[in-house]
Amino acid sequence: MTPPVVYDHFDSKRSLYRELLEGHYAGLRQVWAENFSGDDPPERRVARSFDAWFAYIETHPFAGRMLFRDTTGDPELAAMQAEVAAASRAAVMPLVAVEPGTFDLADAATGETLDMVWEVLRGVLQGLAMWWADHPEVPREQVVAVAMNTLWVGFERVQRGEAWRP
Repeated sequence: MTPPVVYDHFDSKRSLYRELLEGHYAGLRQVWAENFSGDDPPERRVARSFDAWFAYIETHPFAGRMLFRDTTGDPELAAMQAEVAAASRAAVMPLVAVEPGTFDLADAATGETLDMVWEVLRGVLQGLAMWWADHPEVPREQVVAVAMNTLWVGFERVQRGEAWRP
């Protein structure tokens, strides 16, 4: 594809970048929408969601680098990335918010609690995705197992009423 063909479809490199950001975040939102809800036990839904999320990252290796590593050095692109990420987060949060035990994680039913839960979830999944990009020889099943053991085991204990208290 030549630059003139690209500019036939996009006003600028920034508009192309935004389109790619929005498209990849939409793909990840679709993963959550298709896998996180349903009648299966939560453990199955979460594991299925993590596997599908990492499968998306595996089949779109540029997406992980684009979405989770700020390598642009351009404050305007970084702001665009933050804006698109925040919109995507807002679309996915209702799925997480309705899970039993979510608010018990920090012993308070506040928006801040949900924000913290999201940051833990985001941090683990995105951190593992970036680690995996540097270690592609590790099978996806192993990456999913680490995510489940890191995130699910604690969440499952909270759902059963167990929680750490200061």
